[in-house]
Amino acid sequence: MTYRVCFVCTGNICRSPMAESVFRARVVEAGLDSVVEVDSAGTGDWHEGENADPRTLSVLEERGYALDHAARVFEPSWFARLDLVIALDTGHLKALRHLASAGEDTAKVRLLRSYDPGAVDDLDVPDPYYGGRDGFEECLEMVERACTGLLDAVRQDLEGQLT
Repeated sequence: MTYRVCFVCTGNICRSPMAESVFRARVVEAGLDSVVEVDSAGTGDWHEGENADPRTLSVLEERGYALDHAARVFEPSWFARLDLVIALDTGHLKALRHLASAGEDTAKVRLLRSYDPGAVDDLDVPDPYYGGRDGFEECLEMVERACTGLLDAVRQDLEGQLT
């Protein structure tokens, strides 16, 4: 049994690859990398085939995260193989729910910051693309906090599937 998580943002070069990298590191640290697969995609094809934004790569590298990446577009057919589809903001959440053909697929779509108990009012991870490096650092901090809670949720799902 493999548990599959896909992070989704707009172009798949900033937020979603950042979340993919952080969550994959959390999965490895937890010893779950043999049963949890992590990837990412975008809602659009603007950057398809490109590496992550250099600012994304830089802030990840400075914090010790690795990322081997090529941007791609989320395909509705992927819902069948995924356990969770994690949107980085409410626009992505709406787009993904629109792509979901069944209630079962819609239930797989969640906002990343909904897993951060400190995030109360605004659950969006802001798009850092048009700003400076500080936006990427802020984005990474939000992603790290939420990935801790997401890992706990995935553990619970895995336990539920094994019992």
